[in-house]
Amino acid sequence: MAGGELLELKFRLYDGTDIGPHKYAPAATIATLKESILAKWPQGKANAPKTINDMKLINAGRILENNKTLADSRVPVGEVPGGVITMLVVVHPQLLNRKEEKQLTDLPKKDRCSCTIM
Repeated sequence: MAGGELLELKFRLYDGTDIGPHKYAPAATIATLKESILAKWPQGKANAPKTINDMKLINAGRILENNKTLADSRVPVGEVPGGVITMLVVVHPQLLNRKEEKQLTDLPKKDRCSCTIM
């Protein structure tokens, strides 16, 4: 890869829709990519991330680290020069704070059926 060559990336969401493709410099960090994804996240989608720490980017089966650049993180095997690289976006479920957890545990339990075979 030449130093000034831009990489064309698209980001695949959990439901199969894509963000992009857009071009990025090899010196762009993964955190920068996540900020771009967050800004371009489609409105009305469930499980939208609130911060860049709520999502992971996966390329060729590897989870990419926020502090690494695209050049550091790239896996060149199987990539076609001038082609679009697709990365998977995984969103972490939101963690509940203690007050929300208490409210959930205070809800009445649903009837449960159990069977015992003797």
